[in-house]
Amino acid sequence: MPDDVAAARAAAEERSAFSHPPVDPDATAPYGDLPDQVIDFYAPRVQVGPGGPVPLVVVLHGGAWRAAHDRRHVTPFADFLARRGFAVASVEYRRGGDTPEGTAGVAGTAGEAGTAPAAGRWPDTFDDVAAALDALPALVREVLPQGDPRRTVLVGHSAGGHLALWAAARHLLPADAPWRTDRPAPLRGVVALAPIADLAVADKLDVCGGATRQLLGADDLFEQRRPYADPALLLPTGIATTLVQGRADRVVPQAVAEAYADAAAKAGEVVGLTLLADVGHFPLIDPVADACAVVAEEIAQLAW
Repeated sequence: MPDDVAAARAAAEERSAFSHPPVDPDATAPYGDLPDQVIDFYAPRVQVGPGGPVPLVVVLHGGAWRAAHDRRHVTPFADFLARRGFAVASVEYRRGGDTPEGTAGVAGTAGEAGTAPAAGRWPDTFDDVAAALDALPALVREVLPQGDPRRTVLVGHSAGGHLALWAAARHLLPADAPWRTDRPAPLRGVVALAPIADLAVADKLDVCGGATRQLLGADDLFEQRRPYADPALLLPTGIATTLVQGRADRVVPQAVAEAYADAAAKAGEVVGLTLLADVGHFPLIDPVADACAVVAEEIAQLAW
């Protein structure tokens, strides 16, 4: 496909995904004291199965770990999943580039990138995701009793896919990592959508304007922090994992997901990789796209 046609199609997919009005959650609860330390909850809109609590889908939004994209852009996706009978928790977390504090959190790399706001905060982004998931079971019991935290599927898109894979691997972090757990997370599985799953490969491909190097820091910091942050180095997890990737993705290329799947195979773990023809980056979270229905089915296969 000619580049101009591919670019036009990708732009149309992005416009469609962002065209839906935000859907207010049924409840929002804090997991910390800061404005971004909150979780939105969506009750299931339909009853699927014999009744009683339903599987919980935890959504980690994308946006290159940058402040410009918060959880509001995935509220239609969260509502879509709720209409499929899931209980949904959509996690917010601190991102980079919105305040001087955020800029400092990436070791001064925002100015080096020059083309985009800073991506992520070290270590705040990771602090928040870990804290949110640790607090989630109690919050679900209090705020969303329709959800069953014993049947949790972790779902993330793009940068959120990186965070989902990372969160499922906390038991494999180095011993001195503050986020390390002593056992695997009690998850039914992970569904990572066009994830930034291998930080080294993403860095080589300059994914999202150098976002991975902004997230971890430049030069030596990047390699020093990768063992604490790169899902491709945290394998095998022992948790069922599926990657869903559009073959036409111009934002996070297919090669990134393939690198993670290859790393998993070398570690003795089988990771599912669902490749969708003629699909770019954003249809995976666009409720009107066929690709989004595929995502829901992948979640259901792990959840029920």
